[in-house]
Amino acid sequence: MAPKLSIIVPARNERNRLGPTLDAYLPFFVGRYGDGVEFIVVVNASTDDTEGLARACAAAWPCLRVVVEPGRVGKGGALMIGFRQARGDLVGFVDADGSTPPESFDDLVRGIGDAGAIIANRWDPRSRITPQPWTRRLASRVFNAVVRLLFKLRLADTQCGAKLMTGRAIEEVLPKLGITQWAFDVDLLFQLRRHGHRIVEIPTTWNDAAGSHVRVGRASFEMLVAVVRLRLIYSPLRWVVTVYDHTLGRLIHHRI
Repeated sequence: MAPKLSIIVPARNERNRLGPTLDAYLPFFVGRYGDGVEFIVVVNASTDDTEGLARACAAAWPCLRVVVEPGRVGKGGALMIGFRQARGDLVGFVDADGSTPPESFDDLVRGIGDAGAIIANRWDPRSRITPQPWTRRLASRVFNAVVRLLFKLRLADTQCGAKLMTGRAIEEVLPKLGITQWAFDVDLLFQLRRHGHRIVEIPTTWNDAAGSHVRVGRASFEMLVAVVRLRLIYSPLRWVVTVYDHTLGRLIHHRI
């Protein structure tokens, strides 16, 4: 029988943080869902031993599969690979850094109801969040304001790395997805809405995990450029994207 729940974990150079995340998630979800859950770790362009760690876990947990993509396809590319492999009625993903505890991800499973997608919202007043530097909070709010303006997505937290969709919703939107880096989550949510799937946000618990490879200043700029680029793709001004990709885009390295 096909599993009811698929959880995808994209992992690039996460040798130090992936292990504790799997140690928390695997026993929790197998204990609750038994044979009805599968995990897919997509190792993307890793230069450390992320693959070896994931395979060692897979040897102990039959519900865990490891997919290796040697090319640098970005988080979104890794997730799309995982989406194609997933067999669940519900398909979700979570960051490898363990920022979202398994209990909070299970809240998504229990809360999706008849919605097409459910996402964790770190900005809900009921959420339990470890303090972040004001620079990251400001960058997040500016980005969200731009997303609301450009895409009319009335969502408070498009970027939290804990999301769950129905398998049918993923099947419908997957052929439309192409952005694999910073704007992937926005593209995914935008396509879900375009296809008529209701998106629910719920409060969550989130811990600012140490060891991030992201530099806030550079990442904020690239995220802003990526989301503007994405909006142009879905407009009559798509030709601007072609010009950009052959000029500035070669420096910023966005993928489509």
